Amino acid sequence: MILLITCIAKAQECAQALQEATREPVTVCTSLQEAIRQLQGKEFSAVVFDLLLLDAQADEGETVLKHLGSAVPVYLNFAIAGTVRVVRELRSALQRRKREMLAAKADAEQALRHELKDTITALLLSCEMALQVPELPSQATTKMQAVEALAKEIGAKLGEAVS
Repeated sequence: MILLITCIAKAQECAQALQEATREPVTVCTSLQEAIRQLQGKEFSAVVFDLLLLDAQADEGETVLKHLGSAVPVYLNFAIAGTVRVVRELRSALQRRKREMLAAKADAEQALRHELKDTITALLLSCEMALQVPELPSQATTKMQAVEALAKEIGAKLGEAVS
């Protein structure tokens, strides 16, 4: 969902163009106070700001920015930007947001993979050392071998995920 914050006369036409271009619903707010209420109640993928409105109400603008959540902000001067430019800027911002989210997800997965591999290595070493204990009861040996096999299986799955 996209939040469009502007008080221009053609706001609804602009919202319709954004909705057609992105296939996402667009909510129009004519004031920053109204935008704050919308941001507190819903999650948006992008918030399109009219710079003239932000300049006129700087304090409320700061409050809006605090409530953005994961929405990407797009700043435009609607007095000089036509609908085509608004659509282009929004598409660009949404694509940038998508790339950033994919990169963050990949980084998090890679970090988790490394952390799990370290833990599995420690687990395998512990199993190996435990299996070398002299006069280890046979039930304990069987259990340690089962744990070792499971750890190797998880390690293999993590290795496959990396490829």
